[in-house]
Amino acid sequence: MTLRFTLCALALSALSAQAQDYQASERAQRIAQKSILIDTHIDVPYRIKDKWDDVSKATEGGDFDYPRAVKGGLNAPFMSIYIPANLEFEGKGKSYQLANQLIDGMEALAFRAPDKFAIATSSKDIYTHFKQGKISIAMGMENGSPIEGELKNLKHFFDRGVRYITLAHSQSNHISDSSYDIRRKWKGLSPFGKELVVEMNKIGMLIDVSHISDAAFYQVMELSKVPVIASHSSLRKYTPGFERNMDDDMLKALKKNGGVIQINFGSSFVTSSARNWYDQRNKADQREKYIKENPFPYATLEQVLDHIDHVVKLIGIDHVGIGSDYDGVGDSLPVGLKDVSSYPNLVQGLLDRGYSEGQIKKILSGNTLRVWRQAEEYATQF
Repeated sequence: MTLRFTLCALALSALSAQAQDYQASERAQRIAQKSILIDTHIDVPYRIKDKWDDVSKATEGGDFDYPRAVKGGLNAPFMSIYIPANLEFEGKGKSYQLANQLIDGMEALAFRAPDKFAIATSSKDIYTHFKQGKISIAMGMENGSPIEGELKNLKHFFDRGVRYITLAHSQSNHISDSSYDIRRKWKGLSPFGKELVVEMNKIGMLIDVSHISDAAFYQVMELSKVPVIASHSSLRKYTPGFERNMDDDMLKALKKNGGVIQINFGSSFVTSSARNWYDQRNKADQREKYIKENPFPYATLEQVLDHIDHVVKLIGIDHVGIGSDYDGVGDSLPVGLKDVSSYPNLVQGLLDRGYSEGQIKKILSGNTLRVWRQAEEYATQF
C-alpha cells in the first residue's frame, strides 16, 4: 500500500471516529423535536417498491423509518414519487402507471399506521398533523414523465396528493432538458413544458427546478408567477462544472423569484472530491480494484453547513431548506448525517455557527411552508 493510500485509509478512519463524536446538545435536540421539520426529498416509495420494508417500524436497511424519524424530529417528509428516466417509461403509459403505484404505497402506509402517519395535501395539513403528533406524508413527483403530455394528468396527480413536480430527471423528457443530458433537444423547456409551468401555477402545484438544465431553469424563472423550489440541490461553488447543482447567478434569480433551495446531503453534491471519485471509478478498467484502493471520500456535516452558509450570505436566510435525498443517494451520505435520526446534528452545527432558533426554524420548515402557502394562495384566483 502506498503512502497516499495509507493516508486515505487513516483519514477515513478518522472520519469514522468523528461520526461517533457528533453529540447534539439538549438545546439542539429540543429545537429538532419541537419544530416542524420538512425534508423535501426522501426516496422511500421507490426503495420499497420491489423489496418491501415496513417503514412504520424499525428497519435494518435504508435511511428512513418511523423510529429514526421520531428520534431525529422529522415530522414532514416529502416522499419522492420517483420515475426512472429512460425510454422504457417515457410516453408509453408505464410512467403514469408506476407513479400511481408509488402513490398507492404511501396511502397504504398511512392507512396501516394511522396513529403514526397521515397524508398531507396542504400546508395547513402539516400544522394539523404536527399538533396531533403524526408524521405528515407529503408527496413530490421526481420526473414529470407521468404527465405524458396531457394536462388532465397534471390534475390527476394533484388530486392524488402530489404537491411538487421535478420537471425532468437524468434525461431530457417531453417537458424539459435535463442537466445531465448533453442532448439539449428543447434548449430549455419544451413548448408543452412552458404550458405546463403556467398550469402548475394555476392549480397550486409547486415547480421543482432540481435536475433541469440551466436554460430550462431561467425559462421557468420567466414563466412562474409564484416562488419555485429546488427540492434537492446543492451549490456549484463547491462542485465546479457540475450543472446539476446551482451557481450563484441562479441563486440570485431564485431570490428574485422568492424561491427556496433545499440542500442535498449526498457527498457528490457537497464536495468535488466525491464527484471526482465517481468519475475516476467509472473510467477505471477494474472498478473493484479502484474502489478497494481508493476509499470513498465522504463529505462531512461541516461541508453541508458550508452550502447553507453560502446561500444565507448570498441571498438571505429566507431561501434555504433541507432536501437530504435520503434513500436516494446510496452509501454516500456525509459523516454526521447518515440517516433521518441525524437532523439534531445539523441543528447543533447551525447553532455552533451562530444561527438563532428563529433562523433555524426557517431552514427546517418555515421557508418551504412560505413557498407552499404562496402557491396555494395564487391558485385561489382560478
